Formats: sequence, C-alpha cells, structure tokens
Amino acid sequence: MTHQKTVVVTDSTAYIPKDALGDLSIPVIPLWVLWDGDRFRDGIDMDPPAFYERLTNSTTIPTTSQPSAGEFVEFFKEQTRTADNIVGVFISSKISGTVHSALTAQQQLRNPNIHVIDSLSTSMGLGFSVLAAAKAAAAGRSVEEVIAVAHSVRSRLHVLFVIDTLEYLHRGGRIGGAKRLLGTALNIKPVLDLESGSIEALTQVRTKKKSITQALDIIEERLAGKAVAEAAVVDAASTEEGDEAAKQLQERFGVDVVFRSPVSPVIGTHAGPGTLGFLLYSKD
Repeated sequence: MTHQKTVVVTDSTAYIPKDALGDLSIPVIPLWVLWDGDRFRDGIDMDPPAFYERLTNSTTIPTTSQPSAGEFVEFFKEQTRTADNIVGVFISSKISGTVHSALTAQQQLRNPNIHVIDSLSTSMGLGFSVLAAAKAAAAGRSVEEVIAVAHSVRSRLHVLFVIDTLEYLHRGGRIGGAKRLLGTALNIKPVLDLESGSIEALTQVRTKKKSITQALDIIEERLAGKAVAEAAVVDAASTEEGDEAAKQLQERFGVDVVFRSPVSPVIGTHAGPGTLGFLLYSKD
C-alpha cells in the first residue's frame, strides 16, 4: 500500500514557540487584527511586541476576524500540492468563527482528505494538540491515528487564564460565563477557564499573586494526581510575571520544561495586557 503523507496545519492563535516546534514544519493560516481602518495578519504584519506597545498607547481598541472561507480554500489548496491528507486543528469554535470558515472551505473543495478539528482551546492549549498530531504525522502514522492523537491531547488539556481586567473580553464579546463578574469591582483579577471551549469564570480575587496561586491550586485539583506531560505559560506583555509563574508551575508539578510564549495579537485583543495563561495536559 502506498504511504500517504499527512500535513497538520493550524491558525495563528496557537503561536507555538520555536523551542516547542523543533524540526517540525506546521503551516499556519493567520487570523486578522482590524485597527483604525487597517487590517493586519496576526503574527505576520504585527508581532506581539509591536501590538502590545500600540495597544498600551492607543485610544482605540482593535477588533479581530477569522480567515474567510476563500482564504481557507487557497490555504488548503497550497497544502494539497505536497500532501495527501490535511488535518487542521483550529481555535475553539465557541470563541471564533475560524472552524466554521475551514469547514465551509472543506465543503467547497469537496475533498474528503481534509479533516477539520475543533481544538476547543487556543494559544498553547491549541498548540499542544497541534504538536502531538504533527509529531504523529512526521512519524508516518495514518491520518486516522493523527486525528486520534489530536483528540487525545484535547481531552487531557487544562487551560486557565489570569487577567488584569475584564474590559477587553467585554468589548470583544468573548466574555461568556464571566459576564456575571461585570457588576463587581473592576480591579478584580479573575481566574478564567477555557476547558469547555468557552470562557468561564472560576474565581475572583483582588491581587494577581493570589489569582496565580488559585489557578495552580485548581490545576492540581483537576490533575488528581496525574503527571503532567507538557506545560506552557503564556503572557500578554507581562514577560517577568510569566517567567515567575512558569517557575512556580515547574516547581509545583515537577515539569522538566515549561514552554514560554507571548499571546498572539488576536488573543491579546480580547484578553488584554497583563494576561497570564497556564496550559498543560496530563500524561495518558
């Protein structure tokens, strides 16, 4: 039987750091940042440092948009030139229309070898499913096995965010189950959950330090004694806090490596500066 090549693709919100990618080559379709009449490709036309510097000094807040179905058609066509199968793992359908655009393109192309997976996550929560699937594909696993690996990691993910303010989530309409916190003091530092694919509020405290401790407590409870397979801490223009949080996570759970990455401009638009994310999955 002829060996078929499978390529794993994702979107720009994964923002996988180079040290996690290693030798893997994962094609990425960018989402869009829309700002004062201009359009920027996430992570291409505007990288995190430039984005957060402008966000901090701007009187306007950008909006975001998923890639269109037409953009996905061209993206998928490009991949089919060198691959027999495409496995696309994308940002949660509950916070973005990216999966819908990908499915629409799949239907337009009428290609049964294009497989679209809803990660129910983003940032490195999405990234870990993508990486595991890409490693399986690189090892020559079948497309069915590659898909199964992505689903397996997704089922074991734990994704918590600590944010400085609800303002950006509220303006972007992504606040979900955290809406009930809007009536409380604006200076709370809530711990938000993305495990179901939408944003839900878990706790609300008044200091960042306490919210980080609570996030780690929740992770420990959810792990229920299971070992951590891989972990990451991401930040939105809060590198020092992120480094310290990564150190705490590493020491508490005995993780050899905690990947560090900024939050992509699209996610930073909704989360806001100062956001920290804890993203990990347990061993199978």
